[in-house]
Amino acid sequence: MTYPRRQFLAHSAAALAALSSLRASSARAAAATGTRLKLGLVTYNWGKNWDLPMVIKNCEDTGFAGVELRSTHKHGVEITMDAKQRQAVRQRFENSDVELVGLGSACEYHAVDPKQLQKNIEETKQFVKLCQDVGGSGVKVRPNGLPKERPVEQTIEQIGKSLNEVGQFGADHGVQIRVEVHGKLTQQIPHMKSIMDVADHPNVVVCWNCNPADLQGPGLQHNYKLLQDRMGTVHIHDLRNNQYPWDELFPLLKQTDAEGFTGWTLLEDGRVPEDIVAAMKENTELWKKLAS
Repeated sequence: MTYPRRQFLAHSAAALAALSSLRASSARAAAATGTRLKLGLVTYNWGKNWDLPMVIKNCEDTGFAGVELRSTHKHGVEITMDAKQRQAVRQRFENSDVELVGLGSACEYHAVDPKQLQKNIEETKQFVKLCQDVGGSGVKVRPNGLPKERPVEQTIEQIGKSLNEVGQFGADHGVQIRVEVHGKLTQQIPHMKSIMDVADHPNVVVCWNCNPADLQGPGLQHNYKLLQDRMGTVHIHDLRNNQYPWDELFPLLKQTDAEGFTGWTLLEDGRVPEDIVAAMKENTELWKKLAS
């Protein structure tokens, strides 16, 4: 099933409300900082051992305006939470200077086993409900491979159709679905572009992941522009190293005007520094220079 953009916007009030909220958030950031871009943290891996008060405090103390909470980490924001716990999380963010950008799930849709696929789809819907309850704006999902026992095109179609299903569910709840450029083969931009061509629901956007594969073939600018119109969020890495061409990426981000683009650049790095807070402060200063 496909979802033409005009038809969707005409008939889905929930999606309109979600997009309006995203635009308003971006507009506030632009007015405050002179750029649409905003700096946030992903709690994988720098914040994986922090409880929620510590996540918020460390973000406030270092100039990180938002956070994407990764499932399974110490903060404990999980789909198993009851209504009272969810409300407490929502209030904690509302009483802070940090925005809950969204939730990071490990939901994926490449499984050959139909039962496993359906389990991931249903779990995604649970994350959408949790995200709505705690006040986040989106759920991160991912492709994570192309099984050898099935044609690539068939897997890509399955992933794309699954994303359309959860994308519609997310729209009904005012929650964006953000597809991380992820997986040994699926992180390759041509494959990701094919997935997003099938996943044509306007509530399904890309989470750019700053992978080495982004630089393959014609290079970063060409690859980025293949997905630019579907951009939603961006996972950056430790800006203190030059393993990725940040000075080439940020001008592309500043030029991005995709309908679902939130402007959030969220720091996610597997290597944990000895002093995480000090590293966050250093990254804030480097980010300001790149985003200005």
